[in-house]
Amino acid sequence: MWAAIAITAVGCYALKLAGLSVPDRVLDRPLIRRVADLIPVALLAALVGVQALSTGRDLEVDARLAGVAAGFVALLAKAPFLVVVAVAATSTALLRLWA
Repeated sequence: MWAAIAITAVGCYALKLAGLSVPDRVLDRPLIRRVADLIPVALLAALVGVQALSTGRDLEVDARLAGVAAGFVALLAKAPFLVVVAVAATSTALLRLWA
C-alpha cells in the first residue's frame, strides 16, 4: 500500500513539475492560453455535477441539486462567495429537514 502511495505522490509531483516546465512561448499562443483558462472551469463543473447528482453508481435528484440551484441564484445576485456557499448549504439542509 505504501508503495502505491509513494508512486502516486511521485507521479503527481512529476505532473506538476511538467506543467511548470512548459516554456513561455508555448503558453503565449492564444489557443493554448484559452484552453488553459477554461480547463479549471470544466473540471469544477464536472465535480459539482457528480457530487450533486450521484449517489454511488446511481443518478439521484434530491435536496443537493436544489442547494446548487439556490447557490446559483445567489451567485447571479452577485453575492459574495461565502454567502453563496451558506445559501446553498442552508437550503439543502432545510430541504432535507423538511423532506
